[in-house]
Amino acid sequence: MFDPSPRVVELRRQLEDFMAQYIYPNERRYYRESEQQGPWGVQPVVEELKPIARKLGLWNLFHTHESGLNNLDYAPLCEITGRSLLAPEVINCSAPDVGNMETIARYGTPDQKARWLQPLLDGEIRSSFAMTEPEVASSDATNIGSVIRREGDEYVINGRKWYTTGATDPRCKIIIFMGKTDPDAPEKHRQQSMVLVPRDTPGIRVLRPLPVFGFYGVPDRAAEVVFENVRVPVSNVLLGEGRGFEIAQGRLGPGRIHHCMRLIGLSERVLERMCRRAEQRRTFGRAVSEQTVTLERIAEARIAIEQTRLLTLKAAAVMDRAGNKAARMEIAMIKVAAPLTACRIVDWAQQMFGGGGTGNDHFLSAAYATARLLRLADGPDEVHRNQIGRMELARLATIDPLRSGGAGDVLSLDEVEREFAHLRPDGEGYLWK
Repeated sequence: MFDPSPRVVELRRQLEDFMAQYIYPNERRYYRESEQQGPWGVQPVVEELKPIARKLGLWNLFHTHESGLNNLDYAPLCEITGRSLLAPEVINCSAPDVGNMETIARYGTPDQKARWLQPLLDGEIRSSFAMTEPEVASSDATNIGSVIRREGDEYVINGRKWYTTGATDPRCKIIIFMGKTDPDAPEKHRQQSMVLVPRDTPGIRVLRPLPVFGFYGVPDRAAEVVFENVRVPVSNVLLGEGRGFEIAQGRLGPGRIHHCMRLIGLSERVLERMCRRAEQRRTFGRAVSEQTVTLERIAEARIAIEQTRLLTLKAAAVMDRAGNKAARMEIAMIKVAAPLTACRIVDWAQQMFGGGGTGNDHFLSAAYATARLLRLADGPDEVHRNQIGRMELARLATIDPLRSGGAGDVLSLDEVEREFAHLRPDGEGYLWK
C-alpha cells in the first residue's frame, strides 16, 4: 500500500549504512561532548560528521525543492534518523531549523530567503523559534502577549519567551518571533504576526538554558529569552501583519509529522534493545524473554508501532495529495499517538533494564525525555484531542444517520410497548419473572 520508490529504497540503504558507520559508533561521544560543552557550546562530533553526510547526498532530505522527496517518500528515511538523537542535525534535518526553513521557504520574500534560508540549507548557521511564553497558557496561541509595535519603518519588540529552541546555540543567527501587532483586532486569530529577528540585535537576552529532564541541548537547546525594545525593519515581517497564527499552523503541520516519523524509529530501536536484553538476562531459572509479561509487552509494542506507522504514512499521503490543511485530523491523531507509543515502549524498556534503565548507559533516559517532551511540544495532547473530537463531530453532522445506522435516539414509549410485547404473555409480568 505504501511501497517506496526505487530511489527511496536506495536512500534508505545509504542512510542505514551511514548510521551504522558514523552515527551509532559516535553516540557516546555525542553525549559526553554535550555534557562537556554545555548548552552554550557545539559538539565537535556534529561538525565533523556534517560534511560527510553532505558529500554522500544525505542532506536536506526533508526539503522537497532540495531533495525532490515528498512527505510519503521522506517518512521511512526520517524514521531511520529518529533511531538516534545525533543523526537529524548531522544531515541538516533537525528542529527547529527544519520548521524555520520551511516557514521562510513558504512565506518569506526573495530577500529573506537569500539572507536566511540559503545559509540554513547550507548548514552554515542555525536558527531559533520564539513562540511559547511563561506567563500564559501558550497551548492557546491567541494568549501570546508579546508586543510587536510599529514605529515608522521599524518594529519595536518586547516580550518574554521560554522553551525557545535553539537560542543558546552559538551558531544561531536568526530567530522567528511571534507576537501581537494588533492586540485590539476583533478577530483574535488576526492579532499576531511573525517577524524575523537577527540574533545579534540589541535588546535580546538569553536568560538561561532549560533542560529537559536534566538533558541540556540533547537534542533541543531550549532557553528562556527576553526581548527588550528590540528593533527590526518592518520588511522583516513574514507574509504580513496579522498572519502569524496562519503561519504557525502552516509551520507546525510538517514539523509535527517529522517528529512522529522520528519517534517511530526511536520506538523501533528501543524495542530491539528491549528484546535483546530480555534474551540475555535470566531470572528465577529462565530467560526474561520467556516471562509472559515480557512477551505481552513485546507484542503490544510491535502492534503499537505498526499502528502508529500506518497512521503516520496515511497522514503523509493526505498531505501530499490534498495539502496540510486537509490532513489536519490525521496530523492531530499521529501527534497524540506517536509520543504516547514511544513513552510507553521506553518505559517498558527501562523496566526491563532495571536500574541501568534510569541512567543513560543504554540511551533510554534521553529517549524518554525526548518522547515525553513531544507530548507537549507543537501542541499538548489535550489540544489535539479536542481538535480531533470537534472534527469528528463536524464530520458526522454531514452524514445521514438513517443511511449510516448511526442514530442514537431513545426508543419511544410506543416502540417499547410494541417491541417487547411478546415478553409479556400475561399482560402484566415479564416472562423471565
